[in-house]
Amino acid sequence: MSPEAPVPIFKVLKTEKKGGMALNVKSNLEGLGAEVTLFTNDKEIVKARHIDNKSRQHLLRVDWGEEVKVKPLTAESIGAIDFDSYDGIVISDYNKGLLNTQIIKQILSKTRKKPVFVDSKKKDLSCYENCILKINKKENDCATNFPSNFELIVTLGEDGVLYRGENFTTKKVEIFDVCGAGDTFLSALACAYLTTNNMERSIEFANHCSGIVVQKFGTYAIKREDISDLCF
Repeated sequence: MSPEAPVPIFKVLKTEKKGGMALNVKSNLEGLGAEVTLFTNDKEIVKARHIDNKSRQHLLRVDWGEEVKVKPLTAESIGAIDFDSYDGIVISDYNKGLLNTQIIKQILSKTRKKPVFVDSKKKDLSCYENCILKINKKENDCATNFPSNFELIVTLGEDGVLYRGENFTTKKVEIFDVCGAGDTFLSALACAYLTTNNMERSIEFANHCSGIVVQKFGTYAIKREDISDLCF
């Protein structure tokens, strides 16, 4: 304890730096063997988690970089992307300002019939027309508007996944850290669906991958060797 105030002293033994948000989605996609081109903001947003070295207990998280709003992608930058060269599009929308409604609609107008997988923290999701929308239960409950035509997949944590009224159960595992599990699910869903064109099988595969990463410490991106016993 500090002699200056009744607060704990943190002695830093080591630090690790890992890409979060869209960078974590990219790491998961690449870990599953996909070739990825990343378009994201150039502004650094940091979430520093202070962890006790012995117990691995999460003690404190310090965030910075979000006080200045991220500049949205421009129409010119979107126009320069050759969407025809991609098998699918993955949009990891943490609602930090990079993707506004106008830009999202412009992106979707250029993707033609290619699958677009979306994980978004927006409350108004109506701009994601004709997309495969993956959100968690809290985001689903808070949503104010949905597109008129879309596929909805709702992750329920240990209670599984809801899709078209069917519950896909999750294998019970010892949960160590849920950080980044949603990114893993989105990435695995996209990779499996682009390979099988079967949503049910893809959800089961994504469920399996998420069940692996929650047993790991910290932000962990799924790798091929983690799923050697399972093919999609």
